[in-house]
Amino acid sequence: MAYHYRKKEQERRQRERERKVRRIKLIFGIDAALVLVLLLILAVSKGMSAGSGEKETSAKAGAAGTEAGQDKDMVQNKTEDKTEKKDSAGDADKASDTGGGEKADEPVTITVSAAGDCTLGTDEFFDWSDSLPAKYEEVGDPAYFFRNVQPIFAQDDLTIVNFEGTLTESEEREDKQFAFKAAPAYAEILTAGSVEAANMANNHSKDYGEQSYTDTIKALEDRGITTFGYDRLAVMDIKGVKVGLLGTYVLRKGLGIKDSMIANLESLKEQGAQIIIASFHWGSEKAYEPDSTQIELAHAAIDNGADLVLGHHPHVLEGIEEYQGKNIVYSLGNFCFGGNAYPSDMNTMIFQQTFTIKDGELQQDNVKNIIPCRISSEDGYNNYQPTPAEGEQKDDILQKIEEYSSWIQG
Repeated sequence: MAYHYRKKEQERRQRERERKVRRIKLIFGIDAALVLVLLLILAVSKGMSAGSGEKETSAKAGAAGTEAGQDKDMVQNKTEDKTEKKDSAGDADKASDTGGGEKADEPVTITVSAAGDCTLGTDEFFDWSDSLPAKYEEVGDPAYFFRNVQPIFAQDDLTIVNFEGTLTESEEREDKQFAFKAAPAYAEILTAGSVEAANMANNHSKDYGEQSYTDTIKALEDRGITTFGYDRLAVMDIKGVKVGLLGTYVLRKGLGIKDSMIANLESLKEQGAQIIIASFHWGSEKAYEPDSTQIELAHAAIDNGADLVLGHHPHVLEGIEEYQGKNIVYSLGNFCFGGNAYPSDMNTMIFQQTFTIKDGELQQDNVKNIIPCRISSEDGYNNYQPTPAEGEQKDDILQKIEEYSSWIQG
């Protein structure tokens, strides 16, 4: 029985040892597993970090490569742009260099309108009520005076008048029968009428002394009117063509003025004038036929380079002569004339000539046009509004100009 007890005790102890062993093995197994798991976790963690780093590095490298590629493309595009511009410039230069040779200049036509005496003031001893300044105050509009002829002047290239009077505030009246003046603001009448140039060489340009002459020039020039006369020459650029203007006062010296007139013509040619228009203040008042002095001076002007001769002073129309293929209009008569409210002859005209410049040379085509006018839009008195004539009046004026022209003995 004791034996049996010991045997059982040994078996119990053996089982106890086996359980301890199993516990130890289990514990070690679990620990090993944990260790393995931890090692796996660490390994996985490191692997992920390494992969992430590689991806980030790769991404950065890719981004850097993309930016570098974009920069390269931008530089290339800019280079191409410059090249294209350079090529375009080169092509333009080539086109310019190989433009097929010199191109002939296109003909240039210049239409000139010429009108007669414009006296925009009055004499202080005239009846104020029917004077031009009274009309100015009545209508209050400088455009009134040239309203009926302005459309004609607006369509030409140059309109020239003879400005007979002064625009001044001077009170120093010359000792003479008639002396005309108006305020400087009256220059606006010409501007509104589309007049571009005015001859100043006449017997009323200094009615209130030398100061009135300079005042008038300033008033006109300030409003865009080119002035000329005596030794003051003008060269106007019209459509790229140089047009020379001179005005000669003949009444005092007669033929004695010829040499200085020719010298002025030479001066205009030296200044490059391609068309020269010569204005003369000459003749006798109310004479319908030019005298020998007018004819001689007119011919001398054309012989020495004038392309058109315009005359003033008689206050009536005179004939037109064609000399050496050039026109001489001996008297244009009155036009916007404040010197007389009731003139006996109210006929006038606008003389037009169209000049053609081809290849830098004036063509000898002599294209002219005569527009018969009256100095007033009303019959019986002068309302200072020159107007194209119509019907029988128009025909009558044209007939008279033809008759006056037939009297000229050149």
